[in-house]
Amino acid sequence: MANMFRGEVAFEIEGRTRVACLTLGALAELETAFGVGDLVALAERFQKGRLSAGDLVKILGAGLRGAGETISDAEVAALRHPHGAPGLACVAAELVAAAFGEAAPANPPTPQSA
Repeated sequence: MANMFRGEVAFEIEGRTRVACLTLGALAELETAFGVGDLVALAERFQKGRLSAGDLVKILGAGLRGAGETISDAEVAALRHPHGAPGLACVAAELVAAAFGEAAPANPPTPQSA
């Protein structure tokens, strides 16, 4: 089960629910993959809102590996989402939003005392 407070995103692909997370290591992987020098440059790249299919593979692959899966980018590229490429683009957008703090609720729930 995904924990949105840790930046995890759950999605179904090929009949299986998977969890992805852009951990610090996954973000470092994306900095290298996209040839940017820091997180600000990475965020600015994502803010442009223009992603190629290759970009989606890199983001989803890094997120799946960040959540503990052993999967190559070639294997990610072969995955089929029930809603096709637009569905995968939505998952990637959720991952990026979660990693950069946009997915967290403005007022997170307060734990209840027992």
